[in-house]
Amino acid sequence: MTAASDKSGAAVTFKKTYGFHPLACWCANTQESLAMLLRTGNAGSNTVADHLRVLREALAQIPNSCQAKILVRVDGAGATHDLLLHLEGLNTARRTVRYLVGWMITDLDEQAIARLPTTAWTDSLRQDGDLQPGYHVAELTGLNQRQGWPEGMRLLVRRVRPSARHRKNLTAFETRTGWKYSIIATNIGRMWGIAGSHHPQWLDALARAHAVVEDRVRADKAMGLANLPSKDWTVNSGWMLAANLGHDLDCWLRLLTLHDQPGLDRAEPDTMRYRLYHLPARLAHHARRRHLRIERTWPWAQAFAVAWQRLTDLPALA
Repeated sequence: MTAASDKSGAAVTFKKTYGFHPLACWCANTQESLAMLLRTGNAGSNTVADHLRVLREALAQIPNSCQAKILVRVDGAGATHDLLLHLEGLNTARRTVRYLVGWMITDLDEQAIARLPTTAWTDSLRQDGDLQPGYHVAELTGLNQRQGWPEGMRLLVRRVRPSARHRKNLTAFETRTGWKYSIIATNIGRMWGIAGSHHPQWLDALARAHAVVEDRVRADKAMGLANLPSKDWTVNSGWMLAANLGHDLDCWLRLLTLHDQPGLDRAEPDTMRYRLYHLPARLAHHARRRHLRIERTWPWAQAFAVAWQRLTDLPALA
């Protein structure tokens, strides 16, 4: 999050901007914001203590009835010994915790990739399950020589033709082979009841679906996190919490009342503001009753009425 002025904790970030470097976790099923930690701009990406804190707070938000099977997806900053060992330690007789995390490629990894036979590479899958020609994935487990990682951990490698943005950061090995490589670490061997869940193609597609987190970042910024308002750290922490509460209220409204309304079930905050939150209407009083008069020509008047009725039908909290 960038800062337009000098604020407590603001510093130069890894993106060469000036501001803050928060760490956050969202629920992919519901899009809710589970936890967010405000950090200084120069905070490290792979600080284990911060990852563990956010993970602990995020898991605490999940109801016990939904904690039997959990999948944790993290980008490359999550590939640390302590975090992966902690995730392995969360497994119990009643809870299964699986993970898919990015992996920082080293020389040893490139040496392992070089030993892969041509037949090891297969076409990757799109999110709809169709083949994605020109993009390949292979199993790298067993060829990795790095020590100290959880027993049974698998490594999957993906290769793509480098784009113009990637070419300036290619390693000597990637320049020589003409491919851009990325590695995923996972403890998923096979998911019971899901055919093909052990295949590298399926796991690669599941890991790439983590990209939806960028949508959650954008939504949180639209809710007020684009720029923190105060010079004081405590005030900004409170602002961050309020913005995430607004983010969750927006998610709950869509989940509870708009799940069958086309164009609104996964709408962005700005879309929700335009179509429902800033509804052109007039509140009238007549015969000791209030009437909300909505413009007949407003395309989403019916969706608003359905949402309002469903909200009023919800059982009251004790």
